[in-house]
Amino acid sequence: MKGHLFLFLSHPSSVAKEACIDHVLTSPPPLLLSPHLSFHATSRRRPITAVASSSHLCNPTKLDRSALKLAEAVSEDELWAAARLRIRTFNDFNPSVVGVEDYKKCLAEREFEALKERIAGKRTGFGRVTCINASLPLSHVLSISDDLCTTCTFSENGEDRVLVGTLDLNQCIHLPDEITGMKPQGIGGDFARAYLSNVCVAKELHRNGLGYMLIAKSKLVAEDWGISDLYAHVAVDNESAKNLYMKSGFVYESDEPAWKARFLDRPRRMLLWIAIPNNLDL
Repeated sequence: MKGHLFLFLSHPSSVAKEACIDHVLTSPPPLLLSPHLSFHATSRRRPITAVASSSHLCNPTKLDRSALKLAEAVSEDELWAAARLRIRTFNDFNPSVVGVEDYKKCLAEREFEALKERIAGKRTGFGRVTCINASLPLSHVLSISDDLCTTCTFSENGEDRVLVGTLDLNQCIHLPDEITGMKPQGIGGDFARAYLSNVCVAKELHRNGLGYMLIAKSKLVAEDWGISDLYAHVAVDNESAKNLYMKSGFVYESDEPAWKARFLDRPRRMLLWIAIPNNLDL
């Protein structure tokens, strides 16, 4: 598919982080930076969208669902793992480029800080925000990917777990630079409208239904919040993402004009909607 929905707030970074990013970008850009994340890289080049393709898919690994946990993040350790998974998923890094590991760390730190700020209610325009994750015990992932284990492991109640999927649920009127949902009308839009963003699954575990399960969990949380209308943005040419949302019960509401996509230097988006509650369960 650190997926298919979007947060776009820029946020402050330290001089050290900016220097790190600028250093790496003096070489040919090694990655495609996805706009799904909540920042824009501080660089002289505009980031372009990373679109999932068949080259990113591997032979599917069978998931042990009995060991899977779907829950809202409760620790900074888990939020850090979510930030690392997003950077890992939404970018194509060239490992031969000098400084690429420092660059990954810079990007992950920026997403981590922005995610904490959104959840803490420190970002203007956002109401309630939560990070919903899918995780497996480390022992279940060791044979699948050393890199995934190294990058996305966190500790929970004394157990090492690996974060394998993540998304954000955002209660707000609209997401920056994105199409605004039309439902509900009037004052209800202030508290009863929400958007998904940063939806992603570790590429090693694609085709196991993790994206569907994460979205289903987000709908339950949205219902508990009193949300009546849930939205998702997706690139018009991202067929796998559109199929995922349609399977989850979303329907088309609108799309953005071509001129806006050109102005923002990214693929054109469409806006999908679902009423909450709905009849699709975990």
